[in-house]
Amino acid sequence: MKFFIAAFCVLVTAASQAQAPAASDGLANMAALLEDPHAEHHHAEANGPAMTLEEAERIALAANPEIAVAARKVAIAQAHVPSAGALDDPMAMYRAWGVPLQQPWNLNTAQNMFSISQTLPGRGKRALRTGAAQSSVEEAKANLEQVRLDVRVRVHKAFDDLLRTDSELTIHDQHLAIARQAIEAARIKYTSGKVPQQDILKAQVALTRLAEHMIRFSHDADLARARLNTLLARDPETPLHVTGEFAVLSALPKAQSLDKLALQSRPDLQAAEQSAERSHTEQTLAKKAYTPDFTVAAGYMLMPSGTDMRNAYMVEGTMNLPWLNRRKHNAEIAEATVQATEQDAELTAMRNAAFGQIQEALVEAEAAQKLAHMYHDQLRPQAEATLQSSVIAYESDKTELLDLLDSQMTVIDIDLAWAEAVADFDARLADLELATGTPLNLTDSPAAEVKP
Repeated sequence: MKFFIAAFCVLVTAASQAQAPAASDGLANMAALLEDPHAEHHHAEANGPAMTLEEAERIALAANPEIAVAARKVAIAQAHVPSAGALDDPMAMYRAWGVPLQQPWNLNTAQNMFSISQTLPGRGKRALRTGAAQSSVEEAKANLEQVRLDVRVRVHKAFDDLLRTDSELTIHDQHLAIARQAIEAARIKYTSGKVPQQDILKAQVALTRLAEHMIRFSHDADLARARLNTLLARDPETPLHVTGEFAVLSALPKAQSLDKLALQSRPDLQAAEQSAERSHTEQTLAKKAYTPDFTVAAGYMLMPSGTDMRNAYMVEGTMNLPWLNRRKHNAEIAEATVQATEQDAELTAMRNAAFGQIQEALVEAEAAQKLAHMYHDQLRPQAEATLQSSVIAYESDKTELLDLLDSQMTVIDIDLAWAEAVADFDARLADLELATGTPLNLTDSPAAEVKP
């Protein structure tokens, strides 16, 4: 890069020794195209808080409202567990037995009964209800972990997008310095009559393309900044500057190891497993419908006046008869069985989809990795050699400005494609973490830092 800037400086110095008339108003206005219309905005963002990926993830996991909602659902499920297997409320009863119709107020002639009763579910039913509620808690916890994972991956991607735009702006600034030298050289040659006005118009097109890049960079940066601030539970317009580096790993995990990791770690699969377990518990509970429930009662009886023994007690035991209502209970068992079968099928489908997501993310990561290395190891050196040759040829008046500008724009496009490839690689790694359900430990893989 320094070679190209120096070469253009030599070119400008040599051309400036010739006497040249004043440039036209159109040429004088071309300097405005070299200015970054968003320079003040980017400078303000750079003065904002510099944040690393680790800091962004930590803030998001602590403040993101989606995580707070999922955490409250866990608390709700936990609060239901004690009541799920609890006994029904005891019942108090008073009964006036045998009150004469002729004297409805004369309770002394009646049997006055006072009792307390309690319903006792059939054996094993309370434990099954508690188990189903506990499965709901575990499912809610797994859903909470899934929300946390999803938020962390979205933070990673928004962070990468913002970091990519910073890399693109850096690349743009580097090439903007070269463009200034090229335009100045062309202007001097034009005013001295060595090149036609067509060269200046071609240079203006090249500068307009640089301005087009700036519009896209600013758009992408604003969107990424708004997404990241939202995930951090902050105002989307809050100034934010990120810091970090992209590294293209030389080795990626094998799909088989990632599949095993997903089965152990992926929160949504764990939630589906808990849901399936709860369905099987409810199926067992439905089959317990033919185990009768019992109600026991004990009480005191005050017999009518004149009875030899006015004080007495009473005991009572009742039970339901589920065998006489088979149609209802058989339908409940069939419904619970279908529900359990459906949950098993859903779990199998989710596992299959997880394996597909892992493979897709792995293929995308490998492609981005290969592109990044191709841009850095092959296309970039070839484009630099072409640009170097164009600079020398243009200095010697052996080529036109258009060829020089095309060579420079090719280098710019390759550098921007490299930045997009390494950012895409990081994004695909985030997809892999989402597909496996846990951060990937890639420290054992050698890493090669690739820079333009």
